Formats: sequence, C-alpha cells, structure tokens
Amino acid sequence: MQLPELDDLYREVVLDHYRSPRGRAPLEHADVHNEGFNPVCGDEVRVALCFDAGRVAGVEVQGRGCSISVASGSMLAERLAGLAAAEVEGLAAAFKALMHGEPVPDGVDLGDLEALSGVRRFPVRIKCALLAWTTLEDALRAWQRGQAEPGRSSTTEDEGERS
Repeated sequence: MQLPELDDLYREVVLDHYRSPRGRAPLEHADVHNEGFNPVCGDEVRVALCFDAGRVAGVEVQGRGCSISVASGSMLAERLAGLAAAEVEGLAAAFKALMHGEPVPDGVDLGDLEALSGVRRFPVRIKCALLAWTTLEDALRAWQRGQAEPGRSSTTEDEGERS
C-alpha cells in the first residue's frame, strides 16, 4: 500500500509529463518509426528513433490521448537517450513487469516510470501506459531486422492484460 504523500508525488510527476511532454521535437532523420493505436480509448502515438553506433541518439514521441498515455510516452522519450538496443529491450520488459505487478529486475532504474505504478490497479488503463512501449518494441524489432517502416500497430485486448 502506498502512502498518500507518495501518491501525490507520483500524480505530480505524471501531470508534469502530460503537461510538458518530452520528445516532441521532430527528428531530422529517423532510422525507424512506428505508429500505435489503442482502440479501447482512442490513444494514438508515433515513436521514431535514430541510432548512432547501436545506441539511441534521438527519440521522437508524438501522439494524443489520455494523461497516462501521453505521460508514459514522455517518460519513454526521456529514458531512452544513449541506451543500446538490448538496454531498451530490458527497460521495456521491466516497465511491463511493473505494470503487471511483477518484480522489476534488479539493477533496472525506471526513473519517473515508477510514478505510473498505480495504473496497474486499473486494468483497462494498463493499455494506455503500455501503448508507447509496445509501439517502441515493434519499431526496435523492425530496426534490428533492417526495415525502415514497420507500419502501424495497435494494442489488443490481451496486451492490456498481459503484454
């Protein structure tokens, strides 16, 4: 059970990311991008990445949706800079674990993403928090395969329950 003070702090962190989302500056050259859509609530996101020597050199997250979806995308943009592809995959897996009430692996710093931990109490909202991350994972897989445009993905009923 969380303390009320911690809930208030987490709420402020989420609202800050919603009101001033990070990663909105367009990338001049993206190595890969992907679009995601949550048909349950209408959230939309576009994630674009550029790489330098196998590390994330730039992140762009554009979209519209609820405060949780926008804040999660903003946190994604803030956390990825400089990470190698394997580190991005590990961070995404750790965030999914957090959203599903599972333990976060030792040594993984979620940073502001911890502020979204309360979302897991509302299963339908988990999809909102994970949209940018599932979109990112599809883009990352496409980049790893050498494709430039993986297309459009959408969350499914199962992704909210178990991504």
